[in-house]
Amino acid sequence: MNTLNHFDTPQLELLHRGKVRDSYRAPSGERLIVVTDRLSAFDSVLETPVAHKGAVLNGLAAFWFDKTQHIIPNHVISLLDPNVTLAKEAEPIRVEMVVRNYLTGSMWRGYQSGQRTFSGVTVPDGLTKHQKFPEPIVTPTTKEESDREITPENLVSEGWVSAELYEKMRVKSLELFNFASQWMAERGIILVDTKYEFGLLDGELILIDEIHTPDSSRFWSAEDYAKNLEGVEQIDKEYVRQWLIANKQNGQYPRALTPEVSAEATRRYLDIYERITGAPLPAANDTATGGDVQARLIGNLVQAGIMQKA
Repeated sequence: MNTLNHFDTPQLELLHRGKVRDSYRAPSGERLIVVTDRLSAFDSVLETPVAHKGAVLNGLAAFWFDKTQHIIPNHVISLLDPNVTLAKEAEPIRVEMVVRNYLTGSMWRGYQSGQRTFSGVTVPDGLTKHQKFPEPIVTPTTKEESDREITPENLVSEGWVSAELYEKMRVKSLELFNFASQWMAERGIILVDTKYEFGLLDGELILIDEIHTPDSSRFWSAEDYAKNLEGVEQIDKEYVRQWLIANKQNGQYPRALTPEVSAEATRRYLDIYERITGAPLPAANDTATGGDVQARLIGNLVQAGIMQKA
């Protein structure tokens, strides 16, 4: 199955190559974001790309950016290809706003070891794995080489944001989370936790990066959670993380996925896209270029006037 692992072109200036996204300068001066099929887990990019993953992330983010414009403006100008977004150039705020509604993941691991305060939020003793909080909580982290928990007060004192800006980000994060939680609940999905990233455009706070995707969020099936609270299975990329943990050898995670695990990861990404949007991923049935993602992408960028024919 054809995948987009890397996209390189001498026609465009490379601004940043991330774990999953590559950013280029468009001729208009705007930012061109190419979402690849690379998969990152445990701070490392695996050698095996996952087919359709980039289109799922890009498509779901676009879906949610459109649905949440009434809450906060965002950086999207248009989608030029299932894997490509043309975006406004904003000044990124180096803070991740993590919103949690259940005790799970890294927070649960910390809780098990005795931690009770997370990014300045204190939770009580006696909680159980996957227990729902009375209200969603915000646990910000810094965006550094290794993200770290930090209190709102320290974000301000260390100069990451002003107190006023942090409060705007906190309020908008909760509004976004509550809106998406209700949307997904109506479709049998629990939004467990997620992260939001913001930027400033002409002094205005906007939403950037991605929103409510399987890479930035945890999802559970509401039906599964009701049946098996502590054993509920995540319907996101946690499947791959758990496979890596189960196959760890000599303290090292595998660098590549087996064909079977890669195919199952693809199935799960496509499934969550359809469950959220109500329609299958259009790019999954693209036959115009014989399934050649890079050829389709270049053709669409040429058509949009971003690139010239080679």
